Amino acid sequence: MSPLNIGIPSLILILLLALLIFGPKKLPEIGGAFGQTISEFKKTTNKLMDDEDTKADQDVPKAAQVTTIANVDQKKD
Repeated sequence: MSPLNIGIPSLILILLLALLIFGPKKLPEIGGAFGQTISEFKKTTNKLMDDEDTKADQDVPKAAQVTTIANVDQKKD
């Protein structure tokens, strides 16, 4: 059984424990902070992936791109 396989009873138990530990006033603040953290993580991950894609596109020299296209055109003749 994987550790991420949480059933409904386990989820309810976790939520009740969080409610007992932090109280009803603090729980929404913690949820909001957790949501903001996940949002920032996603933004940063997407930005890094976009930067990596842009860098990979810039690594190919333009002369190589032109030569490849010229070779394809010559093969058609």
